Amino acid sequence: MKYIVIENHRTEFPDPIILKQGEKVIIGEESANWPNWVFCTKSDGSNKGWIPKQIINSESDYGNITEDYSAKELDIDIGTIVEGMRELNDWLWLKNKKTNEIGWVPVKKLRKLE
Repeated sequence: MKYIVIENHRTEFPDPIILKQGEKVIIGEESANWPNWVFCTKSDGSNKGWIPKQIINSESDYGNITEDYSAKELDIDIGTIVEGMRELNDWLWLKNKKTNEIGWVPVKKLRKLE
């Protein structure tokens, strides 16, 4: 599905957490603004980031990641055409058609194209 960006987006996390299926994380707080997003730390302490609750198989304070995951957000400008690949918890994993970059952008900053 194609979308057009209706509001600029800039990431607050220049060093996104990237995880492989089966990796262990330390589970932190759930976001107050974005339901089903949990702030986690890699088990070795090397990186932190927001992870969708749906891909964490939790065991109290720890969890195993059930699929490969990247928290990369795209810096993107109004008018950019993107291709949506996966929507999860009000965010869209998408591809910038011009640069071929892939990452997350909040759905509220996009409009579907017919």
